[in-house]
Amino acid sequence: MFLKANRRNKDGKTHTYYTLNESLRVGRWRTIQRCVLHLGELNTTQVERWQHTIETVHEDGKRHQMRLFTDREHSAPVAQEDAAEVILSSLLIRRPREFGAGWVGCKLWEELGLREFWDGALGLESGQVSWARVVELLAVNRLCEPASELSIHEKWFPRTAMDVLLDCDAAVAEKDRLYRCLDRMVEHKEALETHLTERWRDLFGARFDVLLYDLTSTYFEGEVEEVKQAKRGYSRDSRADCKQIVIALIVTPEGFPLSYEVFDGNRVDVTTLDEVLDSVEKKYGKANRTWIFDRGIVSEENLESLHKRGGSYLVGTPRHQLKNYQEKLLNGDWHKLSENVQVQLMSVQEETYVLAKSNRRAEKEKAMRWRVIRGLMGDLIKLRRSLRIGRIKNPARLERRLGRLEERYPQAHAYVQITVEGLQLSWEWNREKLKLAQARDGAYLLRTNLKETDPAKLWCQYIQLMEAEAAFRALKSDVAIRPIWHWVQKRVQAHVMVAFLGYALWVTLKNKLRRFAQSLTPRQVLEQFKRIQLVEVWFKLQKGGAICLPRITQPETVQAVILDQLGWKLPQQPPPKIYQHQIPNVWETFMPK
Repeated sequence: MFLKANRRNKDGKTHTYYTLNESLRVGRWRTIQRCVLHLGELNTTQVERWQHTIETVHEDGKRHQMRLFTDREHSAPVAQEDAAEVILSSLLIRRPREFGAGWVGCKLWEELGLREFWDGALGLESGQVSWARVVELLAVNRLCEPASELSIHEKWFPRTAMDVLLDCDAAVAEKDRLYRCLDRMVEHKEALETHLTERWRDLFGARFDVLLYDLTSTYFEGEVEEVKQAKRGYSRDSRADCKQIVIALIVTPEGFPLSYEVFDGNRVDVTTLDEVLDSVEKKYGKANRTWIFDRGIVSEENLESLHKRGGSYLVGTPRHQLKNYQEKLLNGDWHKLSENVQVQLMSVQEETYVLAKSNRRAEKEKAMRWRVIRGLMGDLIKLRRSLRIGRIKNPARLERRLGRLEERYPQAHAYVQITVEGLQLSWEWNREKLKLAQARDGAYLLRTNLKETDPAKLWCQYIQLMEAEAAFRALKSDVAIRPIWHWVQKRVQAHVMVAFLGYALWVTLKNKLRRFAQSLTPRQVLEQFKRIQLVEVWFKLQKGGAICLPRITQPETVQAVILDQLGWKLPQQPPPKIYQHQIPNVWETFMPK
């Protein structure tokens, strides 16, 4: 057997691919070469390793080097004891494991400097395995395939090559070690946020003078009696039956998270702003920042507090305030920004108000309203039919049925006047209210103390709040922060931190992709790279024992293009190893006699 260099010219550049070949004599005067294994492009170090020496692992743990293949271009006599001859018919490929997605996660982890950060934060704490590696395992799992700690231990880790990527054995994914790692993380929250802020400033030139603030909730499975913050409250997940916590997230217009806070599950949004402002000023100092947040956080007290701190704001006002500008909505002087958005500017004392209207949002709100109106109308017709055929003979029962309809359709009930006379039912729709509601469809009333007078710029700044909403979608869908299975307060906090780390990796990859493929999502990239696997190629040796050649599969065309655009290269192939005695059950399991 020998290494063969195969050269190919493409786009004016010479590419050299290596294969592992065998010479076979098929006749008295004819010899052919058979390709045994494709090795792809190898660098100088890899070629040298394949051509000359290979690490031999003895059962007593001692190691030395043996020659495996002969370099045909510089052939030299080889001592018999230093040569390893393989039995080609014993070729066996086993243990295919996911490599590419985990490697992407570890690459992003390294670029953010998180390996050095956690080594410094947890390096002095004793443990069989470095705690920094356990944190990395948890965060990469959140990016690639979010799962519980038990699922990581039992399912995800065994089918991936994370042991190779982390340079650890299976002890890094022991169930108890994963849980104990969570207990060590929370105290480093502030230092972590400061570190990430600096890295995003260095890598992407991120600025933090405009901040987006929003809140969401995530629910628990179980009673979680020991978690003091677990309360029942308004659930954004439509899980009012479960206890929850409220999570506040502060991000830049590009989606980079500056900080996060965890509140009680019954905390009202409007009461959280002062606490968040104090936290940001404590970590990053006072500055003339511009805050953008939604109507749920707006109150006169909050805006006054921002004004006293020297901050600026651009906020959406509560929807009921649109009633004060009904005439403007119907007959105002609108300026068209695009096919879907029109705005008009109004000045009120020291503040500026922007009235904006989105046609797409208006169509959505109109469809939502008519859906519930049609539902109420259909149920009223059914109820009147029941009265006519005599199914309902008791006025009290009729009142109960109408009460249930009011509870089921509270929004539609505001537009109808229902009249009951004995067992006679009639109703009339308030067309004036419907007309006014239609005028408010898709309308936003923005309020700001900025000096900017161009309504188009103010509107564009406000819709950046969509990045905060996108961050929550990523946290809930891509990073899977919900539901929470932990029942201990400290581990609940650590669960949120691990999700925060997973989102940090996700948003870093997202912003890297923006440079060359804005339509490509991080999830699509990870799905592509999941197909890159690590396999073990086994041969029996003539002298007994076996050789194991770990191989990373070659990237496909799409994967190669993404790697080239990101400026990344897959790691070198792991070194092959020779075992002096055959590994038990390797061939017996897959190739029974």
